[in-house]
Amino acid sequence: MQKNIPEVLTIPALQQGYQQGKFTPAEVLVTITARARETAGNPIWITVPGEAVYGKYLAALPPMDFAIYPLWGIPFAIKDNIDLAGVPTTAACPAYAYTPRESATVVQKLIAAGAIPVGKTNLDQFATGLVGTRSPYGEVHNAWQSELISGGSSSGSAVSVALGQAAFALGTDTAGSGRVPAMLNTLVGYKPPVGSWSTRGVVPACASLDCVTVFTHTLAEAEAVDAVARGVDAACAWSRKIPLQKERLPGTILLPAEEPTFYGDWEENYRTKWQHAVARLRTLGLPVREVSTAEFSAAARLLYDGAYVAERWADIGPFVESHPGATFPVTEKILRSGGRPELTAAQLFEDLHQLALYRRHAATLLGNAVLVLPTAGGTFTRAEVAADPVATNSQMGLYTNHCNLLDLAAVAIPENSRDHEYPAGLTLFSLAANEHLIRATARAFLATEEESL
Repeated sequence: MQKNIPEVLTIPALQQGYQQGKFTPAEVLVTITARARETAGNPIWITVPGEAVYGKYLAALPPMDFAIYPLWGIPFAIKDNIDLAGVPTTAACPAYAYTPRESATVVQKLIAAGAIPVGKTNLDQFATGLVGTRSPYGEVHNAWQSELISGGSSSGSAVSVALGQAAFALGTDTAGSGRVPAMLNTLVGYKPPVGSWSTRGVVPACASLDCVTVFTHTLAEAEAVDAVARGVDAACAWSRKIPLQKERLPGTILLPAEEPTFYGDWEENYRTKWQHAVARLRTLGLPVREVSTAEFSAAARLLYDGAYVAERWADIGPFVESHPGATFPVTEKILRSGGRPELTAAQLFEDLHQLALYRRHAATLLGNAVLVLPTAGGTFTRAEVAADPVATNSQMGLYTNHCNLLDLAAVAIPENSRDHEYPAGLTLFSLAANEHLIRATARAFLATEEESL
């Protein structure tokens, strides 16, 4: 391994190193391969980094020019429910595996911008879970404390970035999978609005709600990836044009009037961290208003408690039925809940009508405002999740499940970017058209970190 390659791989550090001739993309990729070997006891990867994956992209790399290729030489990881041409896509289910002829639209865009895919990462099977333990390939350990969960479903993607095995990583997010792992591994998790990044070439969880997301160390890096990935894809049924407006702070920051639910062995620690974050938000000089989040919680319950879960069964059910025993037990239980006879078309329309009211409420409340909630109210050990997989997973989603149902954009940011003990985080939400508000607010909040230490 090259000793001058940074332990933490960031886009700016790599670009600077390339420009100064300190190292080459080939040397970075060899180092990543060695790092992945060293952490083989943590099942981060399904297709591990190696020349068999990245070789042809390295060979095809054009001359360095960041103006033309803004992600030139930048190594990235891909969640294994997103297609990379010629590499199996498993969705963490070996019997489901197929080898795509072409890469997902988002992956194609990143490669065209000079980025180099290094491998495919582990996940909660079929992107169903927020804990990172629901995979036959193994439980992805937290980057900092191996006994703790890594968060899911984009578990391997987050940990690969945290441990310096990719500069950024693609995840997906239907109910919080691009945000919970960001919190638990001290990263930024950027979840653009549904449709702003193409989902063509992504194994569906709930196709109408799925998003491709990105994990990075900083907000600026997430924005750099978004600048490449965003755009309408005529071949994607869910794609839509959502242009970014000029960045500015919101008129109001909204906080929950009721104390959030904190849980787990470190409940008090997470409560204190949230209070600390709220105090910092109040120093930004913006009006702060406390509001009830009851309707957001009610919308969230529609995802699994109502008929909406039938969309998961519609997408994956035929495979489950035709491959008995191939699906992870807890995953199959959740998927099969979408095939219950009582989930009639009438029930679905009733839920959709109720959701329309919740969306109207959110649109009114968030017109010129940003809602801030804890990303999650705590964490668990992997043993605790094994003992009660459904209840623990549900708690991890208390403040995430509403987001895509309500057509919101979100960014999860660390409460303390240096915290590798029990990382906490907060998520900022805006209407789909108002990403500029959450970016500005996140930037302002993160700038207060040095002052608060």
